[in-house]
Amino acid sequence: MYPVKEEVIDKLKILAESAKYDVSCASSGTTRKSTPGGIGNTAGWGICHSFTEDGRCVSLLKIMLTNHCIYDCAYCINRRSNDLPRATFSVSELVELTIEFYRRNYIEGLFLSSGVVRNPDYTMERLVAVVRDLRNIHRFNGYIHLKTIPGASEHLVQQAGMYADRMSVNIEISNEENLKMLAPEKDHASVFKPMQFIQQGVLQSREERNKYKYAPRFVPAGQSTQMIVGATSETDKDILFTSASLYGRPSMKRVYYSGYIPVNSYDSRLPALKQPPLVRENRLYQADWLMRFYEFGVDEIVDDKFPMLDQEVDPKLAWALRHPENFPVDINKADYHDILRVPGIGVKSAKLIVVSRRFARLRTTDLKKMGIVLKKAQYFITCNELSAANVNETSPTYVRSLLTQSKVNKKQPHTSQTTLIFPE
Repeated sequence: MYPVKEEVIDKLKILAESAKYDVSCASSGTTRKSTPGGIGNTAGWGICHSFTEDGRCVSLLKIMLTNHCIYDCAYCINRRSNDLPRATFSVSELVELTIEFYRRNYIEGLFLSSGVVRNPDYTMERLVAVVRDLRNIHRFNGYIHLKTIPGASEHLVQQAGMYADRMSVNIEISNEENLKMLAPEKDHASVFKPMQFIQQGVLQSREERNKYKYAPRFVPAGQSTQMIVGATSETDKDILFTSASLYGRPSMKRVYYSGYIPVNSYDSRLPALKQPPLVRENRLYQADWLMRFYEFGVDEIVDDKFPMLDQEVDPKLAWALRHPENFPVDINKADYHDILRVPGIGVKSAKLIVVSRRFARLRTTDLKKMGIVLKKAQYFITCNELSAANVNETSPTYVRSLLTQSKVNKKQPHTSQTTLIFPE
C-alpha cells in the first residue's frame, strides 16, 4: 500500500463535506462476484455507512468529483454564488483513492456524484472515466453508485450503465414551476430524459440476458432519485403522487426524501426554517414503505381531503383511524391483505400469522412471539382473548388519544445517518 498524498487528502476533506447532503446512497439489490485477479465484491461486510435491502451493512466512499458548479440552485451548498472552498479530483486521483481505501478495508464501494462543470456532457465523461478505469484497469468488483448528470447525452448514460451497479438522477423538486423558481437553469426534461435512457438500458439488458446467459448487465441494482422536502410549497400528496408515478417505471427502485436543510438562509426564495422537517421526512418514508411493501395505493394514504401526512401518528395508523369500518380483523380468519393493513403488524408477522394458524388458533401470546406490536394492534383485531375494546366499540378519537398520550416526543435524527422507523 502507498501513502495517500497530502494534497489528495485535502481535496477529500472538501469534497466529502460537499457530498454529505445527498441522501440517496444506500446500496442494494445487486451481487457482483469477485473474479480471479480482481479485487472487491458487493457481498462483503465493513464499516457501517449504509444498508442493503437484505440488511447487510456496507461502507461506501461518498464523494464528489468536483464541487465547482455552473448552476446557482438556491437550495444547494455548492451553488455557483457561494464563497466556499472548492476542489476537483483528477480521474486518476479519484480512482487511486478509491482503490487505496478499499485495500485498507475502509470501504466496500463508491458513491460518486459531481457538480456540473462546463456542461453536463463534459462532467459525465469524467464520471464515466472514473468507473471505467475502476472496472477495466483495476478490476474493481465492489459496489458503485453513480449520480447521473441531468442533461447528459444518451451514449454517455449507456456507457456509465455498463460499469455502475446503480445510477440515479435527482428530481429535487416535484413541481416544475417551483423547481424553476429555485433552480432557473434546470427543468424536469433534463432529469426525465436520463431516467428514460437508464430504463431503456435496463430493459434491453434483461432481454439480452434472457437470450444469452453471460450478456453484460446494465445497472443491475436499478435507479433511484431524490426529492427535497420543505423547500417549496408542495404537499405530501404532490410528493407521493410523483413517487407513485416513478415506481410505475420498471427500473425505479427507490425514491429518497431529503428534509430541506437551510444551508443558504440568506436567499429570500427559501423558507426560514430553524431546523429540517425531519418528522415530515420520516412520515414520507413510512408512506413510501406502505406503497412498496404493504399494498397501499397512494390515493389511500393522501388525497384532496388529507393532502398532508399526520405528524402525530404513522400513515398506516392514520389510515386505520380514518377507516374504522374495515376493523376489527379476525386474525384467525382474515386473508393476508387485510391482516397486512392492521397497525402493529408488519409484512413478516402477517406471513407468520397466515402460516401458523393452519395448525392452531392463535392467541395473544402467539402474536407477541411473532413480534406484533399489540399496543397498536389490539384495537384493530379480534383474537381468542383480548381485553381491550376495538376501535368500533369505542371510537377512533379515543383510540388515537390512547396511542398518542403516552408517546414520548423524541427528536428524529437525519435519515441519511440513522435507521428509519417504518410503519407496522
